[in-house]
Amino acid sequence: MHHALALLLAVSAVAVIATGAVGTFAEESEEPAPAKAQPVARIESCLSPADMRESVAEKRVIAPFAAIRAARNVYPRAEIQRASLCKQEAGLVYVLTALRRDGRFVQVMVDAQSGQVHGQ
Repeated sequence: MHHALALLLAVSAVAVIATGAVGTFAEESEEPAPAKAQPVARIESCLSPADMRESVAEKRVIAPFAAIRAARNVYPRAEIQRASLCKQEAGLVYVLTALRRDGRFVQVMVDAQSGQVHGQ
């Protein structure tokens, strides 16, 4: 009876570890947790690269590197893979796709006028 219980516990522990349900503290603390879950606003369409350059040149929006800097404050160790300037209900936002060190992609939305991070 004790052997069966020990075997059951061992198999359960291996299954939990194999599925990644339990991680190390370092993995869990690598990225900051968002303060509050915010509903993601709907993106209507994105501007072409030429239209994005024009908007930046006319100073209607912040430069893309400023939006990337804001995203890196939220995900400091992530690599920004893509930056798009998109239309949203409230105005223009940069939609940044970042690759976290754990291999997951996250989207970060940055207000294109203020540089404030909208959502993650």
